[in-house]
Amino acid sequence: MRFQDKVAIVTGGASGIGKEVATRFVAEGGAVVINGRDAAKAEAAARKIDATGKRVAVHVGDIALPATGEAVVESASARFGRLDVLFNNAGVFAPKPFVEVTEADFDRLVDIILKGSFFTAQAAAKAMKASGQGGAIVHTGSMWALQAIGTTPSTAYSVAKAGVHALVKNLAIELAKDKIRVNAIAPAVIETPVYDTFLTPEQVKAVLPTFNAMHPLGRNGQPADAAEALLFLASDQASFITGVVLPVDGGVMAGRQ
Repeated sequence: MRFQDKVAIVTGGASGIGKEVATRFVAEGGAVVINGRDAAKAEAAARKIDATGKRVAVHVGDIALPATGEAVVESASARFGRLDVLFNNAGVFAPKPFVEVTEADFDRLVDIILKGSFFTAQAAAKAMKASGQGGAIVHTGSMWALQAIGTTPSTAYSVAKAGVHALVKNLAIELAKDKIRVNAIAPAVIETPVYDTFLTPEQVKAVLPTFNAMHPLGRNGQPADAAEALLFLASDQASFITGVVLPVDGGVMAGRQ
């Protein structure tokens, strides 16, 4: 199994892509610490991932705070004795026209997506460097940082995710000497509960299918599609890959039909 006896942190691990990654990481022999802000939701996810509780731990906290990143890394070391992989997955998505974005909107997106990724990666890199074993840091970036989509005005979100993409390139170079690989995926529309945060259930049911045709492959992505790419980049199968932002987008970045 690819992750036998390996230990990972998954931020935003209580639902969607994060939960899928955590589930599969454990299924392939590893142990995980999942981070989220909702304790009940995180605990429920942990029980579903591993009912025995032996290979999953929960650390509740706001990843926008640097102290949370430090604490979740300490939690992984204390519970499982090591840290091999960080999945920097936590994020929010709230389309809003540029002229309507407030400072509070901007700060929320940048703090959670970019600041959270930056300082959690910093804490993880310190631990991986100290171990002498290296590791892998994999970010969930976004197609919206590569291409604007008029029907989902997301300037602030795109700016934050573009920062994550820049972080990948810089960390890949800085941390290579410490045997730490840094990569990201850039997903298009992935059908996760994030859409429930700004749309009603009826709107989700009506709106999401309209994006199928945007993807040349003819469908929206599922959490498993993103998880497969994230897990590959975290595994030894990608041992000669670093500094890459991999589109997982059903062909959107390739062009239009």
